[in-house]
Amino acid sequence: MAALKRTLLNDEGQIQVRFVTKQEKYALPEAPFSIPSGIKADSLSVLVNNLLRETHESGWDEVDFDFLVCGEFVRLPLIEHLKLKDINTEVTVEVEYLERFPAPEPEDSLNHDDWVSASHCFKDWILTGCYDNTLHIWKTDGTHKSTIPGHCGPIKGVRWIEVTGSTATFASVSHDQTVMLWKMNLETYAIECVHIGRGHERSIECVDVDKNSSFLATGGWDNMLKIWSATSDSNSTNEIDDGEKEKGCSIGSGKSLRRTPLMTLPGHKEAISSVVWTENNEIFSSSWDHTIKLWDAELGGLKSEIVGNKSFFCISRSPLNQTLITASADRHIRLYDARSQEGSIVKATFTSHVGWVSTVCWSTTHERLFVSGGHDNILKLWDSRSPKAPLYDMTGHEGKILCADWSNPSIIISGATDNTLKIFKSEV
Repeated sequence: MAALKRTLLNDEGQIQVRFVTKQEKYALPEAPFSIPSGIKADSLSVLVNNLLRETHESGWDEVDFDFLVCGEFVRLPLIEHLKLKDINTEVTVEVEYLERFPAPEPEDSLNHDDWVSASHCFKDWILTGCYDNTLHIWKTDGTHKSTIPGHCGPIKGVRWIEVTGSTATFASVSHDQTVMLWKMNLETYAIECVHIGRGHERSIECVDVDKNSSFLATGGWDNMLKIWSATSDSNSTNEIDDGEKEKGCSIGSGKSLRRTPLMTLPGHKEAISSVVWTENNEIFSSSWDHTIKLWDAELGGLKSEIVGNKSFFCISRSPLNQTLITASADRHIRLYDARSQEGSIVKATFTSHVGWVSTVCWSTTHERLFVSGGHDNILKLWDSRSPKAPLYDMTGHEGKILCADWSNPSIIISGATDNTLKIFKSEV
């Protein structure tokens, strides 16, 4: 280590740094080092590996590291990063290092007959919706289990509600202005539509379910947020609906109970693009009217509002850190902390997409990781501490990405206008 230190000291343009880590197995002595001021992250990783190799007599296996200075990943030459952060280079700079999150690996490509516009994963089940009005059930190993007709318009949102024993329930929403509630036998794959919700006056764009799997929230082009019962029991006072087939829809051999919304929440001035039901029984809704609204789902009142400067196409909320990420027409992703009492509630802006950002989704197990997909055909994996560049670009789509989901920690899925759903393996 002394020889390596002397070599570094001989280089011109030096900065004194102290390497620190929260991962004890990679800890180095706390002595400061002089390193080249223009060093980049990859070279820093080589340096730390060389230092660790000298401290491990039993041998050392190479590890890829990332580096944080002042809470943000180093993506520029170190001296430029320090200048942007207004950090004094005359004192010893603390550089935190941590093992780099591995790149997601392409796992499978699931072919559909039309644009894949909606997707949701629950354990080893994948639910997708298409522009040809059909739903599809898949296993995460790529096995196709069922094609489900029923809607008479493109599918815009899908959501697993509950999987218990041998039965699964899920919901779908469509341009046909309906929300459908489905029940599937997991052993025989028999599927029936048990409820058809009518109440929206224009296309429904999004759907989410509460934490108890009891209620659904939907939003659409009629600017309305609506709440529905998500229970599938047929002991309901709703009327039997016999008119769906007259509208060109096919709901199978059985009859479905028509369901009406329990609550309608007006307030948005343009289409609602995304809804998120929180564990606190609140609902976030994003809209083309440049606002995100927070609603009390029990009382039906508006609690607060976030005003942006562009249309919001998608929002995702992390239950781990309680912050929101948003997709917008200006190609930027923004991180909002609605609880913030000081400064701007926009805590970071992530810029890399060269087209509209259509979808965002937080990891359910990593409080700093999320994915985004856009009209530039690219799915990107981000760390909230790296606003200037994504961790990885996940290529493969040949069309605009319309949806993405990371509900299963081991896989990331994305659907696009190339008629495919891509599956990427995520190393947790």
